[in-house]
Amino acid sequence: MDFIQKIKQNFEHWTRITPQGLLYDRALFLLFIILLIIGLVAVTSASIPYSSRLFNDAFYFAKRDALYVFLSLLTCYFSMQISTEQWRKWDGRLFFLALALLMAVLVIGTSVNGSKRWISLGILNFQPAEFAKLALTCFLSGYFTRRYDEVRLKKLSAVKPLLVMGIMGGLLIIQPDYGSVVVLFVVTFAMLFIVGANFYQFVGLGLTGITLLIWFAISEAYRLKRILAFLDPFKDPYKKGYQLTNSLMAFGRGEITGEGLGNSIQKLDYLPEAHTDFVMAIIGEEFGFIGILVVVFLLGLLVFRALKIGRESLQLEQRFRGFFAFGIGFWIFFQGFVNLGMALGMLPTKGLTFPLVSYGGSSIIIMSATIGILLRIDHENRLQRGGQARLRDD
Repeated sequence: MDFIQKIKQNFEHWTRITPQGLLYDRALFLLFIILLIIGLVAVTSASIPYSSRLFNDAFYFAKRDALYVFLSLLTCYFSMQISTEQWRKWDGRLFFLALALLMAVLVIGTSVNGSKRWISLGILNFQPAEFAKLALTCFLSGYFTRRYDEVRLKKLSAVKPLLVMGIMGGLLIIQPDYGSVVVLFVVTFAMLFIVGANFYQFVGLGLTGITLLIWFAISEAYRLKRILAFLDPFKDPYKKGYQLTNSLMAFGRGEITGEGLGNSIQKLDYLPEAHTDFVMAIIGEEFGFIGILVVVFLLGLLVFRALKIGRESLQLEQRFRGFFAFGIGFWIFFQGFVNLGMALGMLPTKGLTFPLVSYGGSSIIIMSATIGILLRIDHENRLQRGGQARLRDD
């Protein structure tokens, strides 16, 4: 009984504002740093054969990833300095900037594997889709704050935010980047749920959105082939199912405890994109089920902290902070879920990175900016609670 009571006390301590004396969420920051370190180690291990073959430098991608981690820490720091009120004022500008970048990439973007998703900035290939996720989350948070009663009470009031999402989604489909469209839709839908949109229109619009997503998925031959390959990858293991079959073999070799750091076979040019979209497969091969469980547990705790910050914001009647934190939490959770589900063969393959772990400058930097925003929201919540406590004492 004492052991169970101790676990209960530890859980209650975690779910409270801990530790009370600090002005920021130390647990959230620690989780952020640990995931960045895990990602750097995993990317270094997964990319060595590929780097050696392409650039005659075993640590080419590792060096670049280290640079991205450094830039991510700077980005997190600077985003922490921006007040949530400033983000609220910028929500419309960020949205239109994201649209401009999504249109620009179609004109001046770099094409890779048939997709035009990146704008070359020298040391970094910037992916506007990552910025679009942040911009839409910020814009919807401001919109739901301004139109809170309208969205909750009026019929078809949820159509407008879905149309806004649809504009971004249309530009992403042209690239094409179907995976990011799904992320935007899920984040929008989840935020509508948090706001408390009318139940019937919530369900109706959800079914309409899902129908459109299914139609987009099967309207192009290559997307349909991906779905068919996902259903039975071993039917064509050398073509359509090549990535997924090698990913599954990596998980199979890892078993419970893994083959050990650096001992992956699949990264030896068998599994394409081993350091990006399929880095979790390499972690599974080298660290086994236990390694995957640790990474998922850490990300789950990070998402939990984000949702906790969102709940506390709403309790303080700070709707913009609350919606923003909830939106970021849903975004991180769903993107991680899709990436791991794809690597495990539970979902069709999509070009989505695992948050803070996969190689990719745009993804890591933008995701780090969201962590800075969460830390800022929590900081402002603590200051507000402290001010309220002093007023009560007076």
